[in-house]
Formats: sequence, C-alpha cells, structure tokens
Amino acid sequence: MAKSLEDLLNEGVEGRTVLVRSDLNVPLDGSTVTDDGRVRASLPVIEKLSKAGARVIVTAHLGRPKGEPNPKYSIAPAAAKLAELSDLDVVTATDVTGEDAQAKAAALTNGQVLVVENVRFDARETSKDEAERTEMAKELAALTGENGAFVGDAFGAVHRKHASVYDVAKILPAYLGDLVKTEVDVLTKVISNPERPFIVVMGGSKVSDKLAVIENLIGKADKLLIGGGMVFTFLKAQGYSIGGSLVEEDQVETVKGYLDKATAAGTEIVLPTDVVYAAEFKADAKHEVRPVNDIEGGELGADGMGLDIGPDSAKAFADAISEAKTIFWNGPVGVFEMEAFAGGTKAVAEALANGSGMSVIGGGDSAAAVRTLGFSDDQFGHISTGGGASLEFIEGKDLPGVSVIG
Repeated sequence: MAKSLEDLLNEGVEGRTVLVRSDLNVPLDGSTVTDDGRVRASLPVIEKLSKAGARVIVTAHLGRPKGEPNPKYSIAPAAAKLAELSDLDVVTATDVTGEDAQAKAAALTNGQVLVVENVRFDARETSKDEAERTEMAKELAALTGENGAFVGDAFGAVHRKHASVYDVAKILPAYLGDLVKTEVDVLTKVISNPERPFIVVMGGSKVSDKLAVIENLIGKADKLLIGGGMVFTFLKAQGYSIGGSLVEEDQVETVKGYLDKATAAGTEIVLPTDVVYAAEFKADAKHEVRPVNDIEGGELGADGMGLDIGPDSAKAFADAISEAKTIFWNGPVGVFEMEAFAGGTKAVAEALANGSGMSVIGGGDSAAAVRTLGFSDDQFGHISTGGGASLEFIEGKDLPGVSVIG
C-alpha cells in the first residue's frame, strides 16, 4: 500500500524540505494563464505541507520545450498564479537544479515554497536513458538536503517514466499526494465497480488514440457513446459515405471488429444519427445538418466535412447520460472551440451537470471544453487533471508514477 501525504504529515515535516511534483502545465496566452484549473488542483497539498512547517520545493513541467530553456515555456506565470490564488510565500528559481535553485533551496524557511524552473528545460527529465534520468533525479533530491521527502501529486504526468515523477521516488522517501490518490480512487471505482447503468462518452479526433480504451470498456460499460472526429471511422466501417470528413482508413477493419465484439459482450455502441456538416474547417463555414445515412445528399455534396454531432444525436446522447448512474467522458464530440460546432459538446456537458449520476470528466480537451463553454468544476462529480493518465488507467495500463510509490 502506497504511503500517503497523511502518513508524511503524521511523521512530521516541520523544518524538513519536501519535494513536490505538481501539475502546473497550464495553457498560456503569452504570460497569462488562461485556465488555472491545474494550479487550483495542486494547491491543497502544497498548502498542507506549508502550514505544517515544511520547506516546499515544487517541480513541474509546462508545454514541450524539447529539453532546453525556452522563455515561452517558463514556469514563472504558473508560479505567480500559485501565489495569487493562495497566501503562500512563493519564490521562483531561474533554473531546475543549477546554482539559483540550489541557493534558493538552501535559503528556504519553514512554510516557504520554492518553484524551480520547468523541469523539461533539462533534457534528462524525459530521457529514455535511465542513467541520465537518475542523474537528474539525484540533483533534485539533493535540493532537499538531509531528511528530505518526495510527494508525487502530478496526476497528469504519472503515466510517464520521467526523472521528476518516477526516478526521484526511488531516491527519496516517497508519498502519494492527495490529488493523485483521489484520481486513482475515483477511476478505480469507475472501472472496477461502477454503479449501473455505466455510460462512457468518447470523443476526440482520432479513433487510433482511443482503441485500447474502447477495447477495455467493451463488456464493462453498458453503453459507449461515440462522437468527435473519430465517429467517421465508425460510420465508414458501417458502410456510410462521409464526404471529406476525418477518417482513419487503416482502422476501419479494427472498428468493424469492435462493433461485432461489443454486440456479443452486451455493450451498446451508440453512434450519431445526424451530423453538422460544414464546407470547411472554419468558424464561419457554411454548414448544414445531415442524417448519417445521407451525409453527401445535401447542398455541400461530397466536399464537406463533419464537425459536430447533430441536434437529434445530441438529444439522444443527453437522454442516455441522464439515465446513467456512472458516466465517464473523454474527448469533445465536436469542434467546441467554434460556436457553430459546439452544440453537441455543450449538450453532453449540460446532461452531465444536470444528471444525478456520478460524472467523471477525463481531463485534457474535455476539461477545457466544459470550462470554455461556461460550466464550473463543481457542476461535475470529478474532473481529472490528467487526460492521458486517466485514459491509460481506463485502458488498464500501469501508471509508473503511482506504482513506484506503492
């Protein structure tokens, strides 16, 4: 059984330096944080440690800076947001494990928080070479001095064997943060012991990204509602013409197999009966609603592309969700960033918000969608902070950043 943050606090942290791997991978517009959900989710663990008198060092990544410093991906705006949303005394370092980080770590006082620079500015963080990652992990651990500890609280990164997530947990006494523990507990209940009916909504652009998830859910979920760009591979597998819509030709046969397998396993795969069909991928593109059995029969002919599920499908999806006792949603069902093609995703979000079942939103684009469309986090049972990690968990994969602590 993995040790928890509560175990660490019971041992006593006053005067000790605790390294916390948080998830501060927030979207930025220049230096402005446009969605602070992950910062808010990271705060409770940092605040608990600070209030207990720990000297806290926070590590996190932001974006994909490709192993070298890049001002565009500086962690500084996220660190500033951390300070803004709390009463914490936050200082920042201009490097990861270099002279500035070392000096500021050594100067920390009880309750203070140091946020070091984006760990992905160091190529060793994501190296495939274990020796390189271990070298960086040792440098991170050294920042804690004598009697240090590590808390893994970045659910959005636990599916990666990275130095600040995985390797450092082998060096320092390691504990699961509350955020990660909650995520694992919620997702375990969803996949292992869901209250039924158990409905899964799957969206996103590529079916290939979700194949393993769909396969693992067949026989477990009562219904799989399929939307987003991936739906057109399913429609193609059923023999429909789909115009210029996104399709993965190499997955058509696999999808046919899943449709047969689902029928045999008692899982109903629900596909849209109509789509919003547009002339081009633009917010103001000319568009029309077409039934899936005659997508090309309208004004746009074979030249259009499907960018959302249609209104009839949105209602059918909402009706199914309203009857569910457990709902897991991963991936928008249309191009929600464009108002004309946001109707389906909004209908799904509204049904989840208004339903009585336990709703779990699997992070990533789904979390961004509900916030962009004006919903608040407290309208849903649980919004995961890790899209990729939650998907891999639902797939049944091991999460290295969790198992290394266990």
